[in-house]
Amino acid sequence: MTSTQTDTQVTTQRTSALRNKSYWAALLLGIATMAAIDEIVFHQILAWHHFYDNATADIALLSDGLLHAAELFVFAAGFFLMLDARRREQFWAAAAWAGFLVGLGVFQLWDGLIDHKVLQLHQIRYGVDLLPYDIAWNVGGLVLLVAGIVMTVILARRTRPQDAHANRSQRGKS
Repeated sequence: MTSTQTDTQVTTQRTSALRNKSYWAALLLGIATMAAIDEIVFHQILAWHHFYDNATADIALLSDGLLHAAELFVFAAGFFLMLDARRREQFWAAAAWAGFLVGLGVFQLWDGLIDHKVLQLHQIRYGVDLLPYDIAWNVGGLVLLVAGIVMTVILARRTRPQDAHANRSQRGKS
């Protein structure tokens, strides 16, 4: 591979964080990581809730096991996508961090809004005023999501001038 081909390949990889495999692999890793944090900290260590609390203790425990299995599946998928990006020399660390933050925030907000409020599968805690917990839970998720989106937008804006330069360079060599 010539130097020009390598430069073109790198520029093509960075045309958009959303088109980079590192972004999507890390997004999956972010979702799995936040699911693991929720599972380990809130379900197991603090025992505040289970994934599904509206049934028997056995069903609640089963629901936690299914959540854990899904989290591991998503983690493995993200890990293998990340390895493939590295193997193809398409890994872009900044895009990966942006995707990771988006994944963390997406899971946290989905859990806080959809699982807790819309589907009412469980609440963060029981026997307490939920408002402070809901605010902290959802604001935390929103902060992570917004940070990831801002980083994605910054990467998109930063890479556009490179793309224009690369396109001009390629036209001159054709």
